[in-house]
Parts: sequence; C-alpha cells; structure tokens
Amino acid sequence: MPLVTGSSILDAARAGGYGVGAFNTNNMEITQAILEAAEATRSPVLVAVSEGGLKYGGKTLIDMVIGMGREATVPVCLHLDHGSSFESCLRTIRMGFTSVMIDKSHEDEATNIAETKRVVEAAHAVGVTVEAEIGRLGGVEEHVVVAEEDAILTKPEEAERFMAGSGADYLAIAIGTSHGANKGKGRPYIDHKRIREIAALLPNPLVMHGASGVPAELVARLNAAGGDLKDASGIHEDDVREAVKHGIAKINTDTDLRLAMTVAVREVLGAKPKEFDPRKILGPARDLMRQVIEERMHVFGSAGQG
Repeated sequence: MPLVTGSSILDAARAGGYGVGAFNTNNMEITQAILEAAEATRSPVLVAVSEGGLKYGGKTLIDMVIGMGREATVPVCLHLDHGSSFESCLRTIRMGFTSVMIDKSHEDEATNIAETKRVVEAAHAVGVTVEAEIGRLGGVEEHVVVAEEDAILTKPEEAERFMAGSGADYLAIAIGTSHGANKGKGRPYIDHKRIREIAALLPNPLVMHGASGVPAELVARLNAAGGDLKDASGIHEDDVREAVKHGIAKINTDTDLRLAMTVAVREVLGAKPKEFDPRKILGPARDLMRQVIEERMHVFGSAGQG
C-alpha cells in the first residue's frame, strides 16, 4: 500500500488511546526488523530516518525504505527525525518522506514558531504532515546535544500558544526523558502531571522522544560480550503506558535497536571468531531487533491496530 502521513497514523492513536513507535533505521537489516515486527503484530509504524542516517545511507537508503514500506500490509509512514532546517525538510519531502520534524527547540519561541510555520506551509501544500518540538531534552542524539542543566520541560501554556501559532500537526514535549542510553542511575522521573495538563489543552498527538527502554538484560549481554556500557537506564514500561493513556501517541525508539544489534553482532563474533559471512553475523542482529521492536509495540498498545 502507499506510504501514509504521520497524522493518519497518530490522530487515530491519540483518539484510540494507544501509542505508535517511530523506529530509526540506517540500513536494510534494521528496516527489515521494523517492518517484519509491524507485520507480525499488525501495528502501524513510523520508520524514522535522522539527518545522520540520511548522510550514512543517502538516497539509496530512502529508496529502499520506500520500496519496502510500500510492500507492507500495515500503515507505514516515512518520517524525518530532528530536521535541522527548512531546507533539510524540503529535501526529504522531495525524496518521498510523508512526515517531517523541524526541530528549532533550541531557538527562542518566536523563531521556533516562525520556522515551524514555514515548514508547515510548504509540507501541507504537498500533503506531508509536520512534527515540531518545544522544551529541550537532555542527552545526545545525532547532532542534538543538550547538557542536563540546559534541559527545559515544556510548559502547558507555551505548548498551546506554539501550536496555535505554528500549525504543526504533532508536538514533541520535554517531560523528563532524555536521548541516549545513559540516563543516569535509577528510574528516570517522568512528569505525568505535565503530560495531562498539556493534553488537556491540545487535541493534537503528543510525542515522547528519548523513550527507549534500554533493557537491563541487553545491557548485561553487551557487557558480557566485551562491551562497556555503564550506568545505562531507560524509560520504564509502566511510564510509557501511563503516558500513552494521557495523550502521548508517538514514541521514539532508537537506542534499543542499536543496543540489540550490537549485542547480537558481538555474541556471534565472540562465539564464532572464524565467521566472516555477513549474513550469519547480521541475520541474528536483525532477529534480535525484531524481537525488541515487537515487545515495544505491545507496550505501546499498537499491536492489532494495523
């Protein structure tokens, strides 16, 4: 089926009280894992590509994702993650993306609104929907680097004002999550009251960035296989489920896939040092990523919604 817009998936999720995963891809095996998991669970899905992923895979990656997405029997959206500029968003729209994120959250409010509105006008003219962000998450993801002391949680009245001024379709909010695997020791605090307050003012789908679970089992397997990932933690499943109940409709997941892929590759090479067939190295990585994604889809509540 043709690729669909972000809004066609996320509006239904917000109305239905479930969440949909946006999973980042950089190559064929990751894309296969995402789409196979979506088919297995009958879940709609957003396949996300960051500017770093686009630089890595180029037009070849995008053509591959579009081709594979069109073969799917569940709704698939191709989404630009953390677009840094109007030009970047337009470039990906021309490549076939059906959803783009313009991230000007590091700018003042007036600039963020103006730049987002500019992207919205261009994207809507060709049937593409738009994500924006206000507030700032801590952590590191691609070109996004925010120190803990600079992280700013989203204010409800600011969110309402921003959406009215920009015309964006869905909004990423800062509610205590952070990018990456090293979120500090213990369970990160998620401001559920803030989510409820923002959702009460906005009918739009809300987005949770930095939402990977960073399963302790995978971290242990990585370290046992020669990795070195200390003080790694993620967002607890119960916090994700609670957030979805109150308006979070899109949940970004990247770190969990990277972790699963690296675990499987390390384990194969450690157990079979003579192995050099890429299929036997990357095949298990694809399988483990698919397993992780399927588990996430059940946590989000998207299973059976596609």
